[in-house]
Amino acid sequence: MYAMVRRYEGVTDPAEAGRLVSEEFVPLIRPIPGFVAYFWVDAGAGVMVSTSVFEDQAGAEESTRRAADFVREHLASLLPNPPQVTAGEVVASG
Repeated sequence: MYAMVRRYEGVTDPAEAGRLVSEEFVPLIRPIPGFVAYFWVDAGAGVMVSTSVFEDQAGAEESTRRAADFVREHLASLLPNPPQVTAGEVVASG
């Protein structure tokens, strides 16, 4: 498995960002081959974190392309700063 974590800082409206991600973005990535799970977390203080899990790196990279397009088209005013991205092979899970 392959996981990707994106940390967004300076989120202007976490509730609206969460709504858009849930209603519009998750349906865009769910059909990507190898999709396992997706989580969108409100960490407070204008910080939101997404975690995507795919069976392989190719699925995670497609998710990244779709995320960049989605943010640019729908969330630019809510997520004004580029995310900090961390990705890699899952070496343990529970």
